[in-house]
Amino acid sequence: MARDYSLEKTRNIGIMAHIDAGKTTTTERILFFTGKTHKLGEVHDGTATMDWMKQEQERGITITSAATTCFWKNHKINIIDTPGHVDFTVEVERSLRVLDGAVVLFCAVGGVEPQSETVWKQSDKYQVPKIAFVNKMDRIGADFFGVVDAMKERLNCNAVPFQLPIGAEENFEGVIDLVRRVAVYYYDDAKSNIGIRIEEKPVPAEMEDIVKKYRGILFERIAEIDENLLEKYLNGEKIEVDELKAALRKAVIKNSIVPVFCGSSFKNKGVQRLLDGIIDYLPAPNDIENIIGFDPEDKDKKIEIKQSDDEPFVALAFKVMSDRHTGKLVYFRVYSGMLKAGSYVLNTTTGKRERIGRILQMHANKREHREEIYAGEIGAGVGLTNTFTGHTLCNEDRPVLLESIEFPTPVISIAIAPKSTTDRDRLSMGLQKLAEEAPTFEVKIDTESNETIISGMGELHLEIIVDRLQHEFGVEAVIGQPQVAYRETIIRPIEKEHKYVKQTGGRGQYAHLFIKLEPTGPGGGFEFVNNIRQGAIPKEYIPAIEKGILEAMKEGAYAKFPVVDVRVILFDGTYHEVDSSEMAFKIAASQAFKSAFLAANPALLEPIMNVDITSPAEYLGDITGDICQRRGQILAIDVVRGNQVVRARVPLAEMFGYATKLRSITQGRASYNMYLDCYERVPHEIATEIVEKRQKLNK
Repeated sequence: MARDYSLEKTRNIGIMAHIDAGKTTTTERILFFTGKTHKLGEVHDGTATMDWMKQEQERGITITSAATTCFWKNHKINIIDTPGHVDFTVEVERSLRVLDGAVVLFCAVGGVEPQSETVWKQSDKYQVPKIAFVNKMDRIGADFFGVVDAMKERLNCNAVPFQLPIGAEENFEGVIDLVRRVAVYYYDDAKSNIGIRIEEKPVPAEMEDIVKKYRGILFERIAEIDENLLEKYLNGEKIEVDELKAALRKAVIKNSIVPVFCGSSFKNKGVQRLLDGIIDYLPAPNDIENIIGFDPEDKDKKIEIKQSDDEPFVALAFKVMSDRHTGKLVYFRVYSGMLKAGSYVLNTTTGKRERIGRILQMHANKREHREEIYAGEIGAGVGLTNTFTGHTLCNEDRPVLLESIEFPTPVISIAIAPKSTTDRDRLSMGLQKLAEEAPTFEVKIDTESNETIISGMGELHLEIIVDRLQHEFGVEAVIGQPQVAYRETIIRPIEKEHKYVKQTGGRGQYAHLFIKLEPTGPGGGFEFVNNIRQGAIPKEYIPAIEKGILEAMKEGAYAKFPVVDVRVILFDGTYHEVDSSEMAFKIAASQAFKSAFLAANPALLEPIMNVDITSPAEYLGDITGDICQRRGQILAIDVVRGNQVVRARVPLAEMFGYATKLRSITQGRASYNMYLDCYERVPHEIATEIVEKRQKLNK
């Protein structure tokens, strides 16, 4: 069976923004106007198609990225609607890894908000071409040009209006299409099945000057892409719309410019023109440069993957979801080739062969069976028991490994215990399935206290996890107080010799090694360097040594927090021909690391959060004073549309319960956004107190 839409007529896009900018509402309008749904779902009513989880409907926020497919003007559009809350930023990260383009929404009143910057940086990381949509133009305080200026200033991007608003706030009537040079008006019409009638008219006389100005900017921006077009413009020659669109499309795909559209999704204004923009300017899969993979046996050997149905099958798993009807669902993006349901594939990340029993086309939590899936498409597979987020699936005849997805480490933990013995098994099963879904959610057993510890990206993240355990798995649990996920590191380098000798009759255990520990600096990560010369330690024992060190790092010797930012250099040692073994060297390496770590001036690291607080001016003194009491550092105070925006850095340990405190000191008129910046050393007095508490707890 041939594919229904060619690669050229396929778009894989994500919709993302700061929380409450209107992502899900915009997606609902897209689904309605493309005929995918026949009734408009609303976030505030809990009826939005893409917010299908119970927790999303109750809170009115998006928690998990939802995928769907719709069709517009003979094109197929695969859409992923992503969360705006920073606790669920992993959903944006993994979506961007497999998308070709993105629509980034901005509130016409709020402008470039903190999470807007975060998702923008994430999209830049993957070099994803973008369209900006300034939403909520009907709201009081809407300022289209202010948002465009803020984009240039705060996002350092070449934001270029492709549309201009006709009016604003309650007088927002429509948009000027600068490419086609026409005015598009939206009228309330009771006879229309959507309540909106659209008419195109000539540009209003009072807007001729501003239209001329911004059309001129359009042509200036494409000079680097198409000099002939610029010359025709300067000479006053006629330029066809298709010519202009083709040049602008090249510029967008090269990330040279970011088109800016505008509208009001809730009022059904501007969404159809946004769909046109997705088709006209965002890339098809074969517009993107070929993907580079690696030989699983030789990571230095690169393999170019051409996005074509005729190439061998290659796909990347980017999301895992537990489904009560089908079990484990694995979402994947196909980069090349095609796959039939029931086929076997190779998971090159694990080296295991797997069978895809069924292929599904997802529409939020609904599904449609597919017999096959082609290059450039996004689907979900049933039957992939050993495949997880970031794994590569490919044809068994041509093994290839794609670059995986990097995720931030959790910063907050709580202890969780079943209320009764009947809840114990359900809790274990629920935690296992939820951990498979979310790479930023971790579960571990504290070996000292025998407690189950769950870790996530924030208080809301863990609150949602606990809520899902109760409603999806029927678990009643007792929850502890939130705890900061500290890390351990060293301050100075040190060398250590360690010998492990054990004789218990028969064959003994012998391992002797010399290691050097060095700090790699903030964010430097772990590095293992093998400097063994002339076979002082046989090479078959080296992997066991590295494994022993990594295991020791999981629970540091200082306060039993994970160790980070350390380089370990193995530079000498001896072995015994009979008594040495991989196990002996693994144990020796673990013991040597712990001993050296304690002698290298160990230190605690804590997560430092970027905090942005928006408040009326009269509460500024109380807010800054409270931040300083929390060991915070004020970075800047800006004025944005009449409100004060305080930007600060504060240790996470001092931010528990901050939402309640902020409401109290501002009479509920302030809001804040918080996201991880980096890890920094805990002051010595506080670190000593934390270590002492841990030691007492472990006793």
